[in-house]
Amino acid sequence: MQLEIMPRKKRLPAGRAPLLLLLCQLVRALDVPLDSKLLEDLVQPPTITQQSPKDYIIDPRENIVIQCEAKGKPPPSFSWTRNGTHFDIEKDPLVTMKPGSGTLTINIMNEGKAETYEGVYQCTARNERGAAISNNIVVRPSRSPLWTKEKLEPITLRNGQSLILPCRPPLGLPPPIIFWMDNSFQRLPQSERVSQGLNGDLYFSNVLPEDTREDYICYARFNHTQTIQQKQPISVKVISAKSNRERPPTFLTPEGNASHKEELRGNVLSLECIAEGLPTPIIYWIKEDGTLPINRTFYKNFKKTLQIIQVSEADSGNYQCIAKNPLGAIYHTISVTVKAAPYWIMAPQNLVLSPGEDGRLICRANGNPKPRISWLSNGVPIEIAPDDPSRNIDGDTIIFSNVQERSSAVYQCNASNEYGYLLANAFVNVLAEPPRILTSANTLYQVITDRPALLDCAFFGSPLPTVEWFKGAKGSALHEDIYVLHENGTLEIPVAQKDSTGTYTCVARNKLGMAKNEVHLEIKDATRIIKQPEYAVVQRGGTVSFECKVKHDHTLIPTITWLKDSGELPNDGRFTVDKDHLVVADVWDDDGGTYTCVANTTLDNVSASAVLSVVAPTPTPAPTYDVPNPPFDLELTDQLDKSIQLSWTPGNDNNSPITKFIIEYEDAMHEAGLWHHQTEVSGMQTTAQLKLSPYVNYSFRVMAVNSLGRSLPSEASEQYLTKAAEPDTNPTAVEGLGSEPDNLVITWKPLNGFESNGPGLQYKVSWRQKDGDDEWTSVVVANVSKYIVSGTPTFVPYLIKVQALNDVGFAPEPAVVMGHSGEDLPMVAPGNVRVNVVNSTLAEVHWDPVPLKSIRGHLQGYRIYYWKAQSSSKRNRRHLEKKILTFQGSKTHGMLPGLEPFSHYTLNVRVVNGKGEGPASPDRVFNTPEGVPSAPSSLKIVNPTLDSLTLEWDPPSRPNGILTEYTLKYQPINSTHELGPLVDLKIPANKTRWTLKNLNFSTRYKFYFYAQTAAGSGSQITEEAVTNVDEGKMAGIPPPDVGAGKAMASRQVDIATQGWFIGLMCAVALLILILLIVCFIRRNKGGKYPVKEKEDAHADPEIQPMKEDDGTFGEYSDAEDHKPLKKGSRTPSDRTVKKEDSDDSLVDYGEGVNGQFNEDGSFIGQYSGKKEKEPAEGNESSEAPSPVNAMNSFV
Repeated sequence: MQLEIMPRKKRLPAGRAPLLLLLCQLVRALDVPLDSKLLEDLVQPPTITQQSPKDYIIDPRENIVIQCEAKGKPPPSFSWTRNGTHFDIEKDPLVTMKPGSGTLTINIMNEGKAETYEGVYQCTARNERGAAISNNIVVRPSRSPLWTKEKLEPITLRNGQSLILPCRPPLGLPPPIIFWMDNSFQRLPQSERVSQGLNGDLYFSNVLPEDTREDYICYARFNHTQTIQQKQPISVKVISAKSNRERPPTFLTPEGNASHKEELRGNVLSLECIAEGLPTPIIYWIKEDGTLPINRTFYKNFKKTLQIIQVSEADSGNYQCIAKNPLGAIYHTISVTVKAAPYWIMAPQNLVLSPGEDGRLICRANGNPKPRISWLSNGVPIEIAPDDPSRNIDGDTIIFSNVQERSSAVYQCNASNEYGYLLANAFVNVLAEPPRILTSANTLYQVITDRPALLDCAFFGSPLPTVEWFKGAKGSALHEDIYVLHENGTLEIPVAQKDSTGTYTCVARNKLGMAKNEVHLEIKDATRIIKQPEYAVVQRGGTVSFECKVKHDHTLIPTITWLKDSGELPNDGRFTVDKDHLVVADVWDDDGGTYTCVANTTLDNVSASAVLSVVAPTPTPAPTYDVPNPPFDLELTDQLDKSIQLSWTPGNDNNSPITKFIIEYEDAMHEAGLWHHQTEVSGMQTTAQLKLSPYVNYSFRVMAVNSLGRSLPSEASEQYLTKAAEPDTNPTAVEGLGSEPDNLVITWKPLNGFESNGPGLQYKVSWRQKDGDDEWTSVVVANVSKYIVSGTPTFVPYLIKVQALNDVGFAPEPAVVMGHSGEDLPMVAPGNVRVNVVNSTLAEVHWDPVPLKSIRGHLQGYRIYYWKAQSSSKRNRRHLEKKILTFQGSKTHGMLPGLEPFSHYTLNVRVVNGKGEGPASPDRVFNTPEGVPSAPSSLKIVNPTLDSLTLEWDPPSRPNGILTEYTLKYQPINSTHELGPLVDLKIPANKTRWTLKNLNFSTRYKFYFYAQTAAGSGSQITEEAVTNVDEGKMAGIPPPDVGAGKAMASRQVDIATQGWFIGLMCAVALLILILLIVCFIRRNKGGKYPVKEKEDAHADPEIQPMKEDDGTFGEYSDAEDHKPLKKGSRTPSDRTVKKEDSDDSLVDYGEGVNGQFNEDGSFIGQYSGKKEKEPAEGNESSEAPSPVNAMNSFV
């Protein structure tokens, strides 16, 4: 039996248990507790408790103190070895040993030298049960030697060159810290250009004239002796060069392209790269085939040094530093190997065994290289130690069998490799002790209700005793359904209630005896503040009172303390505390702040705060109206299994009477934090009888309601756990559907925790075939929501029921629902498929229904697949994407819309159930008749002459049949947009070009063009064009109206380059300028200019004054076509000029792509304007004002 104090098993938060100090020591030390009663008669082998470090560097100016402390029973004696041999301290007058300890003091301050006592020391602590040894303590005095004298020549170099100033500090113990300063003891500034290396040298990537100085001094600080050594100053002079030749980087350190670095696990890995170059290089670091550890990587010395802390074997690999400047880059690879001194995987632990028991000591360590494990017994290598028949060594483990008292000893495990060693002591103490309980008898524990209670039972015994707890004089053993039994003997009651009060007995047993101890537990009511201080606004000079009413356990005496802003109240007579009130008289501005009432008892404390705001005196304000304050002081009485009485105290109604109270409950067991509506009562009531459900941990809260709204919720009441009962209801939403052809999946909505009525909620699932004589088959399942019945026939109706049950009993008999086992794909295709073509785009399909048994599932409908397989107008066969139409339910016919005329279609029909589609019916083929074609794809008019126009077109993109002919209709359009006689012309279907002859010259024609099939005429396309002008008859004739057709009657001429146009524009501009000057002069003189006088005298309605929107200056305009000014324009029939018709720019006439002039300067081109609809086709033609109007608009 191995005696160890185990950690607590579960649910014991740190810091919550008031453990005894002795028990804490027991858990921490993993050995016999140092209890005074035990120490009187229990023996214990030595244990080293304190020792000096392995590498012990001492100050040679002070006495040497080498520590070695140990414990044990009887107290151990101490001895020392030095350099492997016995160190007889009695023969050296300078060496003394501390009484009751193994610590050595070597007095070298008066005489003697520290170097005399340099060596390796080891301490041994021994008593009758064994001997423990310390580490090998290497004692060395610190050294801080001076720099060797050397003559340093001044350094002279040109601007831009690199430079290394060597430091080479003397070797000290421990190594010194290096830094560079000047004569004034000011640190030399460092940067990316100038920095100190790991070896202490100062590196310049390139020097500048400001680097010239005579006091570059390297200092070495030896911390152990608190001394600083100084190197001779170095003088540097930088000569300015006329031109600094830039150069790519080269490394100053390390040298070459690659180097190697070895570091020990757990240390800091430092890699350095310093480069020279002009401009100054920048250093970057990467790890080849890996990434740098994010949280352990640091950059020092302007990224010239890469540091990785807590380095491990995983950090081995190749690291690359890169130095870059604008002229190039260089690389250096550092191969890093991480070795490891030994480290523990499992250090041996002390064993306390009883006679005849078995045990083992395990010593496992790792390192790189793998450490060697060796054992010692009482400080002697185990190979030469006295033989022990109960001991067997197996590598890193010592196995003990049937131990006896003589087997007690201290064993040492040594794990070592070339980088260091580990030494651990672990004793085997063979004891035969009956149980002893260390906790004081009749200890009284007082705990606040609803908080954890921890009852201690610290024990000891060998063999390890078992511990049981009992409540009352004849109570049975307490089990872990309500209580938590920790392995250190502590009993935990997670939520202490009033009925937890009583006497508890702790019993510890082993084969040598039994011990018991009684402790007492009292459960106290929590201290509560039932009337809290409230926010107050007080006028300066007034008086304010804060109330703090406390409710507490009658056996506890609370202490009420008032604080201001978390500190003590001012020592001022204006502040008076009287029982439940704090009164502040003659309030000042400084009295504003937060006032806190703190109620303390020996077991708990509560507090509540309120803010005081001090304002200037104001007239008495009108009463404020608000929602009520929350109720308080909730109390539960008359506690029964299914009912309880709740009472409360109403809060302030804030000048609006309370009309009702709303009561809510929380189920802390099943839905903690979620509040549900319980009931409502009148605003005159302060109690309510509440109905309860079984197995619910209730808490209640109350809200008050007035005409302004609802108050905040009250504080929650104490919790009340009702007893368990059988469920009242069964699951809902019970369904039976198959997921596979041979199963039945039964699902339901499970009961929630509130509905379970007790622990152990389960469900009894029952089923049988509806049409059979089978008995019900039942199974009880856990609290789940699904059960799968396998091996069922395909799509068979089943009767299903699901009944809830718990540890108390069954719910009422459930309702029976019907479901079906799993569906399978239909077996039969629809027959007698018939197609009736309604027209060129619509067909009707009929089919016979399939037998219901062949569907093997719920009938979803019928699905038609159809596709266009071949066009009747083309010989090549072309497959298109299949289209699908689904008809729900049992329909046996359907329409196929959107078909293409004159096409070859194929279709089939399939029946659909919940599993999928059945087989397809035999394909049925049908053709759609011809339809009317679409409009020709294009229509162009080319090669206009004096009396002919040529039309070119592309056939319709969708002929929808066989074209029989084209129809061309055209008619002339005169200058007033009146249409001439319509000419109808038939053109063979194989033509794509046609020339019309004997047309009138300089005439605009409108064309209507469409194709025909046997089904009729298709959509038409329209176009307009103009025949060429007879140039011999153009003199004095105004330019004809030109429509929006795309045909041009003559070559284009840029109007802006014509001489007559430039002259006309200059004349108009000069005329307008003269008119502006005259108007300005007349306005300044206050008179009227002649035109204005004429307007005033005659008031002719035809005279148009100046308008802002058209930009004209009192032009006389006439809307009739015969007036010379408007001769080339068209106006609508209502004799008004619209804005969009008169706002054309000059670009529309001279510089647009359609505006043209003939060679003689006459305007014959086409320009755009507002279109008007043709009555026959709805097409639009273009109109625009004449060039004269265009110039008016331009001006």
